Amino acid sequence: MTIDLALVWAALIAFAVLAYVVLDGFDLGVGMLFPFMRGDEEKSLAMNTVAPVWDGNETWLVLGGGGLFAVFPLAYAVIMPALYVPIIVMLLALVLRGVAFEFRWRTQRGRWVWNLSFCAGSLLATLAQGVALGALVQGIAVENRAYAGGHWDWLSGFSLLTGVALVCGYSLLGATWLLMKTEGAVRERARRLAWLSGALTLLLIGVVSLLTPLLNPQYLARWFSLPGALFSIWVPALMLVAVLVFVQGMRRGRDAWPFGAALSVFVLSFVGLCISLFPYMVPPALTLWETAGPDDSLWFLLAGALVLLPLILAYTGYAYWVFRGKIDPQGGYH
Repeated sequence: MTIDLALVWAALIAFAVLAYVVLDGFDLGVGMLFPFMRGDEEKSLAMNTVAPVWDGNETWLVLGGGGLFAVFPLAYAVIMPALYVPIIVMLLALVLRGVAFEFRWRTQRGRWVWNLSFCAGSLLATLAQGVALGALVQGIAVENRAYAGGHWDWLSGFSLLTGVALVCGYSLLGATWLLMKTEGAVRERARRLAWLSGALTLLLIGVVSLLTPLLNPQYLARWFSLPGALFSIWVPALMLVAVLVFVQGMRRGRDAWPFGAALSVFVLSFVGLCISLFPYMVPPALTLWETAGPDDSLWFLLAGALVLLPLILAYTGYAYWVFRGKIDPQGGYH
C-alpha cells in the first residue's frame, strides 16, 4: 500500500494549526477582554487563568509554521511574500504580549502600560491572523511557481471581515474560558461578554460562509456537488447543535458547556475551511502534491513527528489536567 505522504503531512499541519487556534485563541481572547475587567485584582485573576498554559499553547504555532517550511517549501516560499505584513505584525504582537505578560508583575507605577500592551498585543495578533486567513482564502497570485501579486494584495474587504470575525471568535473563547475558570464578579462579567461575542461570532461566520463560495467557482462547486454537498448538510447541522449546547449551558449555569460549544464552533468552521481549500496548499494555483518536498525528506520528518507529537500532546494534556477547575483568587486552583 502506497502512503500519500503529502496528504498525511497536510493533515498533521492542519491539526497543528487547529490546535493553535483553539488553545491560543482563548488566551488571546482573555487579553482582548482585559479592558472589561475592573481593577488590578480582576485583571490579575483573568491573567492567572491562562498563566500556566499560554506559553505552551504557542508550541503549536511553531510546529505548524515549521512544518510548512520543512514539508511544503514551495508553499512557504509563495505564501510568505504574499502575507509578509500580517505575519510580521502577528509575530511582533505576540512578542509584545509575552513581554507584557511578564513585566506586568514587576511594576506597580507602570502597570497600566503593560495592561494596555497585553490587550493591544492580543488584539493585533488576532486581527493579523484573521486578515492572513482571509487573504489566503481569497487566493494568491502565482506565476511560474512564484508569488506574482503586489505588496498590498492581502488587504481587502474580505480579509478585514475575516480579521474582525476572528477577533469576535477569540473573544468568545476568552469569555467562555473565564466563565469556566472563575467565580464571582469576573464570572458574571464573562457571562455577559460571552452572550455578546457569541452572537457576533455566529453572525460573522454566517456572512463569511456566504461570501466564501463567491470568491472562487471551485469553492462553490466543492460545497454544492457530491461528495462536498454531504458536508454542506452535516457541518451546519452540527453547528446548530453546538449553538444549542452553548445556550443551554449559559442558561443552566453549566460553566464548561459554553467553552466546549465555542471550541466545537471553531473546529466545525475549520473543517469547512479545509473542505473549501482542498486540495490546494496555495489557492487557487498550487496543490499539496505540487508544493511538497521529496519523499525521502517527508519520511525523515514524519519519523520525528511521530515521536514529537505524542510528547507535546501528553505535556499539553497533563498541564491542563493539573490546572483544571476554578481558580481561587487567594489559593490558586481548586
